[in-house]
Amino acid sequence: MMINLFSSFDPSTFIYSFNWFSSILIFFFLFYFYWLIPSRFNFMSLMLTKIIHSEFFILIKNPANMGMTLIFISIMFFVIMNNFFGLFPYIFTSTSHLILTLSLSLPLWLSFMIYGWLFKTNHMFSHLVPLGTPFPLMPFMVCIETISNVIRPGTLAVRLSANMIAGHLILTLLGNTGSSFSLYLMPILVIIQIALLTLETAVAFIQSYVISILLTLYSSEVN
Repeated sequence: MMINLFSSFDPSTFIYSFNWFSSILIFFFLFYFYWLIPSRFNFMSLMLTKIIHSEFFILIKNPANMGMTLIFISIMFFVIMNNFFGLFPYIFTSTSHLILTLSLSLPLWLSFMIYGWLFKTNHMFSHLVPLGTPFPLMPFMVCIETISNVIRPGTLAVRLSANMIAGHLILTLLGNTGSSFSLYLMPILVIIQIALLTLETAVAFIQSYVISILLTLYSSEVN
């Protein structure tokens, strides 16, 4: 029995703490690429990679940094697989923890900031004051832009984990209250849970796309 509602997101809830192994399930799908004859999975993944690469390349706007899209595509697929696997029973949703989401957003944001301030200092200073800002408002805009840059990795991490936790909490609440429902209301409860599960599937894909797009935008500001 759970101590509280949030204990379902605790990686040490069960006797054997193998919950974090759910984050490496994506590696079981990578071995399809080592076959001599390409499969449908290969063609589908390559087609998706090309489409996402064209989307990210538009945001980067620099042909010299074309290879950077592979980093964001890898992060997107990693987050998609973890979000999607978390919808299955008895599989831990690793992206609902700030430990994983911060480990994705913080190193990339730090690398962008260090590279920008070391090699493109004037460009980074110009981003602190938006174009057309009145002179009396410039000190305030510098403070606001600095704060917005500092909290970026936190907002990325909290956005992903909060969206994953919110949907799972609603599904858990509905599942726990099903025993108190009458027999006539059970079909309505099942329909609501199926609709919420469909919504959570869409959220799992959307949030992975959002975090990769935001990381691409942050890198394009530096480059």
